[in-house]
Amino acid sequence: MPGPYNTDTTTDDLVSDYTSLIKGKVVLTTGVSAKSLGGFFVQSIAAANPECLILAARNAEKLAQMAAEITAAYPTVKVRTLQVDLASLQCVRAAATELNGWDDLPVIDVLVNNAGIMAVEYQLSPEGFESHLATNHLGPFLFTNLIMNKLAAAKEPRIVVVSSDGHRLSPVRFDDYNFDQGKTYNKWYAYGQSKTANMLFTISLARRLGIKYKLQAFSLHPGVIWTNLGSHLDWDTEFDGLRNADKILGNAEGWREFKIKPLERGAATHIYAAFDPSLKANNGAYLIDCHVADPLVDTVKPWATSSFEAERLWRLSEKLVGQEFSY
Repeated sequence: MPGPYNTDTTTDDLVSDYTSLIKGKVVLTTGVSAKSLGGFFVQSIAAANPECLILAARNAEKLAQMAAEITAAYPTVKVRTLQVDLASLQCVRAAATELNGWDDLPVIDVLVNNAGIMAVEYQLSPEGFESHLATNHLGPFLFTNLIMNKLAAAKEPRIVVVSSDGHRLSPVRFDDYNFDQGKTYNKWYAYGQSKTANMLFTISLARRLGIKYKLQAFSLHPGVIWTNLGSHLDWDTEFDGLRNADKILGNAEGWREFKIKPLERGAATHIYAAFDPSLKANNGAYLIDCHVADPLVDTVKPWATSSFEAERLWRLSEKLVGQEFSY
């Protein structure tokens, strides 16, 4: 394959290189809306003629709009929509049941867990979990496992989980994931905990299902991008809050300037993670700028790459969602 790829690689570059790998695939992406990484990802790969794009998001109106745009631009690509609120385990179960009932789509080749929230004020999910952990990890954890039969039916299924170098802000707080019911809450540390969970989740998927189903799983940092994810934040003040959090933790990012990427470069690592064939040798890896992250160069914290921590998180997640998945 062409390459090597880097921070300047665009979605167009990769779609051109991977057309034969994308064509005919069924791809399910969560968090799909206009001007989002998920939306840009599905619009980009639609050009390579996948068999079906399943668009999942909380807002039905935005889903319909995105589906209509793709259908208008690429009428030969089948598009389906699935409404799901990942913050609610009840909604996740209902969406998984609906999807599993689609007998005309027995196989999902690629699942991209892209949806997420960032740096919101303290709130609990309907089941009583801190909202970042619920939306960014527990919902995707449950959803992924509930639709595993459709993924397992694929020849070489692949799961992508969108994490962040924000994992540097916190390990998983196994004994206090709810921040003492908000008393010690810091929105950046809560975001960091959920992004660490994303990375550990992919490690567990690769270890548990890599041989059994030939399943590959990867987490990634897309870069710093202006999207809807941070639209609720006043960045004139929030950058200071983030830098202070980093400085307290001793992270180099507390003193650096953030390099902003446009969407066409930000979503490139999504495509790389979802389709690059050379990644088979690095199952469970964390990716950045269209390459496997190098802990000596890139931001990679040891708490997010530990198989021991991954196993602890899997067991905690099963306990919190109230269901065991014995692979």
